[in-house]
Amino acid sequence: MGDRPHLAETRPTLSVVVPVCDEEATLLELHRRTVAVLEGLGESFELVFVDDGSRDGSLAVLRRLADADRRVKVIALSRNFGHQMSITAGLDYARGDAVIVMDGDLQDPPEVIPDLVAQWRLGFDVVHAVRRARDGETAFKRGAARAFYRLLQRLSPLDVPLDTGDFRLLSRRAADELRRIREQSRYLRGLASWVGFRQTGVAYAREQRWAGDTKFGLGRMLRFGLDGITSFSFVPLQLATYLGLAMAIGCLALLGWVVFERLAGVGAVPGWTSIIVVVLFVAALQFLILGLHGEYIGRIYAEVKRRPLYVVAEMHNLAGRSAPEVAHPAVTVAGAAGARRERRAGD
Repeated sequence: MGDRPHLAETRPTLSVVVPVCDEEATLLELHRRTVAVLEGLGESFELVFVDDGSRDGSLAVLRRLADADRRVKVIALSRNFGHQMSITAGLDYARGDAVIVMDGDLQDPPEVIPDLVAQWRLGFDVVHAVRRARDGETAFKRGAARAFYRLLQRLSPLDVPLDTGDFRLLSRRAADELRRIREQSRYLRGLASWVGFRQTGVAYAREQRWAGDTKFGLGRMLRFGLDGITSFSFVPLQLATYLGLAMAIGCLALLGWVVFERLAGVGAVPGWTSIIVVVLFVAALQFLILGLHGEYIGRIYAEVKRRPLYVVAEMHNLAGRSAPEVAHPAVTVAGAAGARRERRAGD
């Protein structure tokens, strides 16, 4: 799969995982700057690029980089599986004592890596890169991101750091624990906080894209935000219950007022307008509640199918290295129970 025979490789100190989708114009500059930073640290390293079904020449550039630099590892997925799945693939194959995840558009500057590594050397397992500025982004996107992170923090019992993306460092034990989580609807920013251990943040200024346009439009932003909320909060379901209860109380109050008007003779039912408004409002509320339930049920459906999170089409400079199988807990328990039954039957 694109690998040349070579001696058994040693574990690097640092792995940098970079998901790539249509970043042909950025890759050479990204490689140059990242290698310069990592060589300056004086530690062994590897660059793990994950091509997520790019439609431009990104994969061809990555192949050339892998041929010229053995420290460059390339994983090409069979199609576009999404940003979070690409990061997951990189984490599965990365072997460094510390793993740094960063985007491939150079908005996450490689020059911040030494600050992340410095905190790791102080004993932190998860080091978040916290955005203190977001150059090149519209006011709407900045405002939406700021509002979302604060909403998620209020809805979830988990302490998800504000204004952080996927740019972070994970110690080997934190990365291994994160790899064990095989959820289909993945929100790695929350999962990195969920694994626990000692965590801290490093402030940085997020830069403009080096080239090209963002692949993260409004629709994908909304879907990603919904994944984050439904993965870490049941408050929307509870809110639906509270809304239903409030509506029931309101309807009972309205019914009492109508009965009072009839008995007191102080008024008459003016017509169907108010009734129709109430009926339509309640119907809309019911559909909203059904939609919220559908979001959670749809995620349950995706989980029970147990499909692989991604499919690898080709790899470069990764000969002899495979992603270890991560068994689903239910499979492990069922297998163990079956083995016990077989042993008892044979006794």
